[in-house]
Amino acid sequence: MDTQTRHALKQDRFVEATASGLDWLQDHRRNAIIASITVVVLAALIITGVLVYNSRSEKAQALFGQAMDIYNTPLAQPGQEQLPGEKLYPTAAARAKAANPLFVQAADHYNWLKTGKNAEYFAGLTYLDMGQTASAEKELDEAIHSGNGELEALAKMALAGLYRQTGRDDQAVALYQQVIKHPTLTVPASAAKLELAGLYEIKNPAEAKRLYAEVKDQDKGTAAAQIAAQKLAGGK
Repeated sequence: MDTQTRHALKQDRFVEATASGLDWLQDHRRNAIIASITVVVLAALIITGVLVYNSRSEKAQALFGQAMDIYNTPLAQPGQEQLPGEKLYPTAAARAKAANPLFVQAADHYNWLKTGKNAEYFAGLTYLDMGQTASAEKELDEAIHSGNGELEALAKMALAGLYRQTGRDDQAVALYQQVIKHPTLTVPASAAKLELAGLYEIKNPAEAKRLYAEVKDQDKGTAAAQIAAQKLAGGK
């Protein structure tokens, strides 16, 4: 086979390959365009979602931070002289009244964010400070179902205290026992045991004594153990 013939065959194969490729592109052009558009749309949606999330997260944090600044403001002490520009509240109820609307707003608008769930807990605490037990119970119950174990434990302790205030000791006992069974970094078992023992002091002093002894023996060297020891010695 001479050189000219081989060259012609190569040319033919190139033309065939090119034609075949063009045919494939033509056949798959619509699918390729759809796929390209889908990728672009998905990328745009992801970017938009991230931007929206970040924006709302920043707003939630700013709102929560503003509320916490108020909630952490010192209370005025008898005879204390207020400095120029210093903000003080006369009572815990007055301070809670100022912070509560911000916590509630953060909880209502951003409860799908961690910040919003934290706001539910503090909304409950501020309602407690204001003596609005029904609203406090609602917010604390929502915080208990937040899906955050550390926050749930705090909310259970606060709600148990509310139950004790409103004469529902059995419900308080159930919450304390839940925390004892599933302690967290925010609420160790010893803290729940001390509260439960305090509840039992009048109705079941033997059980209260057992719990204090348990904390004293199992949590040696801690503040909880010292409190338990004082209780066993008859201290307040």
